[in-house]
Parts: sequence; structure tokens; C-alpha cells
Amino acid sequence: MSADDPKTLVSTQWLADHLGDPDLRILDASWYLPEMGRDAKAEYDAGHIPGARFYDLDDQSDTVSDLPHMAPSPEKFMSRMRAMGIGDGHQVVVYDGAGLFSAARVWWLFRLMGKTDIAVLDGGFGKWQAEGRPVEDMPPIVRDRHMTAQRQAHLVKDVTQVAAAAKLGDWQIVDARGPDRFRGDVPEPREGLRAGRIPGSRNVHYASLLNEDGTMKRGDALRAAFAAGGVDLDRRVITTCGSGVTAAILSLGLEILGHKDWSLYDGSWAEWGQFEQLKVETG
Repeated sequence: MSADDPKTLVSTQWLADHLGDPDLRILDASWYLPEMGRDAKAEYDAGHIPGARFYDLDDQSDTVSDLPHMAPSPEKFMSRMRAMGIGDGHQVVVYDGAGLFSAARVWWLFRLMGKTDIAVLDGGFGKWQAEGRPVEDMPPIVRDRHMTAQRQAHLVKDVTQVAAAAKLGDWQIVDARGPDRFRGDVPEPREGLRAGRIPGSRNVHYASLLNEDGTMKRGDALRAAFAAGGVDLDRRVITTCGSGVTAAILSLGLEILGHKDWSLYDGSWAEWGQFEQLKVETG
């Protein structure tokens, strides 16, 4: 297994070894689709990694937008993080209850805000519990901590930029949704969206980057997952999905492979699929 990297991905053993570090902050960023039938906050209240704060993906977003959990402004991000006792100089580890699902979105958001000392817990809360590691049900005592943020515009794309990329072909657009949604064979789970994909995009289902235990593949196995979707790792990439959550898993995978020239389409299909003037491919 590759070495732990506190800027991308760390193991449960790494976290256990650093649990007492004074500048470590842990976030439970569990978030589930309605069809998963799970309540993230209730699960957090029932038990979480010691010291973990609950990170509400929907609350920590641009609530003015009618699109789901769009990235907030740097000002809102800083305000929310300060209130959670997370600030400059902290090493952050983020996990979720699905293995590796919504945590990658929070990793991307921190990177978008210029914060690089953040890693995803490989295998998430499920792996932590399966290994018999400590769990508590009390929220941590939080003290306000100064936080600064500087938005890294190159890590995010809007609909106009993605439309230009689709037309010019100067970026590879890589979709993390399942193959049936990518082909347009099934209706979209969000009402009012067309089925299909962004023209010219490639499909790398986020699950193909993961092992059976929810940990991320590494090295050649990870490269093979991208290659199977027709992705050239020597070219720049825009990641996309249904609403910008699982796209971040692809972004994390690219970062782990040392591919730095990537960006995430924040609106993803929740935005593209609703505008009739934007072309859609199926089949």
C-alpha cells in the first residue's frame, strides 16, 4: 500500500496514531442520497470517531443557489470553520459513513479555499469500526480558531467553461455517474433533469476507483480505472457527476496519481441536465 499522505489520503492506522495530536481536527462529513435511507446526523450522534465534528454538506454550501450543495463563498466557509474550531495550522482529516463517498467533496472544498492540510480517511467510518477502534457519542468541546481562505479558481469550472470545453475538446470531461445514467438508459433521480451526458465526455464510475472495503485503489490499479474509461492522464481533466459529490472522488484519485491539471464542475448534471439549450448525448 502507498504511504499515507496528509494532503490526500490517510489510513485508519495513521489516524489512530495521530488521534491525540493537538492540531488535528476530524470531520464526519457523512451525506447520503435519499434512496440510501440513512440519516447522517443521527448516525453521528449515535457514534463517531473521538473528537470528530459533524460537517453538514448542505448547510456548508451556497444556500442562495437553487443547485444542490454548491461551494460557498470564502467568507461563509471561513465563518463556518471558525465556529467549528477549525483554523489555520490545523491538519484536517475528513471521513464519511459510506467508506469513501461524500468525504472527497469536503477535501475538494478545502482545496478550493486554499487549504491543503486535509486528507480523506481511507475506508471511512466503516473500516474504523470494523477494526474495533474507539468511538464516542459526545460532541467535542469547540473553541473558535482563526481561519483564512483564498479561493483557488483553477479547481472549479462553471457551466459556461464546461460548455466551451465540450465544444473545443481541449479538456477531457470525465463523468463519475454510473454507466446507465451516463448512457441515459435510466431517468435521473432529480426531477426535471434530462437523461444523458455532456457531449464528448468519458465515463469513469467513481466505484471503479474503490476496493471492496471502500478504500481507494492505488498505483497501477488506480491508473487502470481511469484508462478503462478512456482517460489520458497526460491531458487535463474536468470531473463531473450528478451534483458535484462523487466527481470529487475522481479528483482525489487524480491528485493521488500526481495528476495536478484537473478541475471540478460544481453544478454537474444537476445544472447541465436542466437547460434545454445545452446539448446532451445518449446511448
